[in-house]
Formats: sequence, C-alpha cells, structure tokens
Amino acid sequence: MTSPRSRLLVRLLAVLVMFVGFAGQFVRNLLGWIGFGVVDGLLAVAVVVAIILLRPRMAWRRVPKSLVAFLLLAVVSIAWSFYPGASAAGAGVLIVTTLAGVFLGLCLSWAELVRTFGVALRWILGLSLAFEFWTAAVSGPILPFFFDASQYGEPPYPKAFYWSRALLLHGGPIEGIVGNRNLLGFVALLALIIFAVQLAAKSVRRFWGIFWLVVAVAVFLLTRSATVILAAVVVAVAVGFVLWARRANPDGRRPIYLTALGTVVVVVGASIALFPVILKLFGKSEDFTGRFDIWSAVIHLAQQRPAFGWGWVSYWAPWVHPFSDLAERKGVVYLQAHNAWLDVWFQLGVVGVVVFGALIVSTLWRSWFTAIDRPRHGLATDEPYAAITLVPVLLMAALLAQSLAESRILIEGGWITLVTLCLITKRSQSSAERIP
Repeated sequence: MTSPRSRLLVRLLAVLVMFVGFAGQFVRNLLGWIGFGVVDGLLAVAVVVAIILLRPRMAWRRVPKSLVAFLLLAVVSIAWSFYPGASAAGAGVLIVTTLAGVFLGLCLSWAELVRTFGVALRWILGLSLAFEFWTAAVSGPILPFFFDASQYGEPPYPKAFYWSRALLLHGGPIEGIVGNRNLLGFVALLALIIFAVQLAAKSVRRFWGIFWLVVAVAVFLLTRSATVILAAVVVAVAVGFVLWARRANPDGRRPIYLTALGTVVVVVGASIALFPVILKLFGKSEDFTGRFDIWSAVIHLAQQRPAFGWGWVSYWAPWVHPFSDLAERKGVVYLQAHNAWLDVWFQLGVVGVVVFGALIVSTLWRSWFTAIDRPRHGLATDEPYAAITLVPVLLMAALLAQSLAESRILIEGGWITLVTLCLITKRSQSSAERIP
C-alpha cells in the first residue's frame, strides 16, 4: 500500500481511529452502545486489515517490553480477577485499543501522524461548537438519544446526565459532542499543541493555522475545566524546559535537570499547602468535585488486594460489584477512579503500577531526547524537525498531568495516544526515517 491512493486511505482510517478514540462518547450518545459496538468493530477490522497489508516491521529487540508486559499482565489478571467476565471483556477492549495505537505508531510517518491528529481534532472542535450553538439557540439542554431518564423523575437531572446543557451563549461551560467538559477541554489542549506545531513547521496555511488555533483557545476557555487548565500549565512549563535544553550543550544540562527537580518539589509542596486556595480559585468544592471520596473508596479496596489487584477491567463495569456503587455522587455513578495511577493500583496492584510506570517513564524518556537532541541515523535537521519533534514530549506532559485527575490515559483516545507515542519514538530511535 504505497500508492498515493492507498496512503490516502491509510490517512483517512487513521483520522477515523483518532476521532472515535477521543469522541467515542459522541458515537455512544448518538447511536447507543450497540451502534458504538458496530462502529468500533468495523474500525477494528479495518485496522487489522491495514496492519496486515502494510506489514510494518519492528525487530523484537526494539519492541517496547514495558508495553508488552502491561498487556500480558492485564490479560493474565483474568485468572485472579474478582469479576472474570468483566476482566475478559476489559482485556479484549484493551487489546483492540492497543491495535489502533500500533497502527498509528508503526504505519504512519511523523508528518502523517501530526496531520492525522490535526484533522481529527479539528472535526471534534468544529462539530462541538456547531452542536453547542444548536443546543443554545434551538433545542435547549439535550440528553443522549438512548438515555432513559424516566426512572429519575422530572427534570432537571444531574449535570453529568446531559449531553449538552446549552450554555454556549452564557459563556459555558460547554460539553461539546464528547459530552464532558473535562474531555473537551483536554481535546482543545491537545489541539493547541498540534496546531501550534503545524504553524511552526509551516505544514498548514498560515490563515487556517491561526484560525484553528483561535478555535482551540475558544473551546479551551469555554469548557472552564480546572484540571485541564492545570494540565496546560504543565505543558507550558515543559515547553520552557525543552527550549532551554535545546540551547544548552549536551554536557551542560545538569542545571536544567536540577532546576526541573526543584520546580517539581516546589510546585508539589505549594499545591499541598495552598490546596484550599487553589480549589476556591477554580470554583471547585472542598472535596475536589467528589474526587476525594472516590479516591478514598478506591484506596480502601486496593489495600485489600495490594500486590496484583482486583483484575483488569478498563472501563469500570457498573453491572458488577464493586463498581455498581463504588463511585456514586448526586445520583451519578462514575466509572473511573479519576486518577490513572490509583486505577492501575486498584486493578493490577503494585505490580501493575510498576509496569505502567516503566511504560510511562520509558516513553517520556525517548520523547524528551527526541525533542532536545539533534537527530541521528539520518533524521532531518531542518526547521520542521525543530517543531515536529516537540509533539511527543508535549503530548506526554499533557497525558501525565491529566492522569492525576482522570483515568482517561488508560482508555480510548488516551491509551491510543500513549501506545502511538511509545511505538513511534521507539521506531525513530532505531531507524533512518526522516521525522518530517
């Protein structure tokens, strides 16, 4: 599949994968779980066929062992799982999602990957603004199409039930087609990274690049997501350190690392000391919108099975114990721990946290040196290189920041992005591929 037409099909499939990965809730709200299953199944088949036809190569010694170990641990956890049926389903979802990341990480060039992210994110942002305008000006607050609200009495229902609360003309917060302001805000943050890189690399027309950058900023602000604002601060700090490291001699980077370590210590200490003030500043309740209660419940269960956990489940399964009432707040049952690290500890124990940590650290390590070191093995050294190689480390910074308040790095678009970055940085580390 090397003809222009076949590469166009590959890129189209890649855009669909990323779109559904980050806007899966849009498909579920529109078509229901059955419709979502059909769409997901068709995409999975297409991805497998594409991988078979493209036959991407990676020597076993170059395969990220931490990624393989995490997948094996999740699958094997079925053997000791408290809910083996749900674990089997969760392992299947994890494998399918991983295949999507394998397709993106091994079958696309760097330029195609950035372009894929850009197109998918533009569609999500554009459709979200159009959807929010329609609900604000025409329909009013809207529930998911396949949601039966009759069991909850008369409206208004809990905020989390609504697909959109039609608040665009009031300045937000808006939920967009993804039905969640934190997720939409995070998509906008990823878009800011990608669109800025594309502008710097001159891979898009300046007018349209600036236009979509403004759209991303507008959506980012309209979501009013405190967690995403904090993630944006982390990304901005990462940009500063990367640019500093690029200008420094490789032998003179110790002050950079010491400053980075000091910054982390100071920020963590200040966050703990000033946490009530920070919550008030962002309009959050004292329990961090219920997260403290959820974390406490998850920690209590994790301590009962600390070594290997209760069994992998990916999405929490609300039809099995203990998920049916583990994280209920104001009539809403939440299906994640709102912290990826606690979620991994709960599901796969300390062993899972160690393996997941190895996956994160190794991917972040390669992403960092991809961003700050002039490439070897014949990689490009022109200006597009300078911009495009920022993508992995900045996306990793965003994912890691989000992982402290959300578990989305373990599912759908978050996991796809992590696997993609893990593989493409590993691939470029050992190949003569030009980054742009």
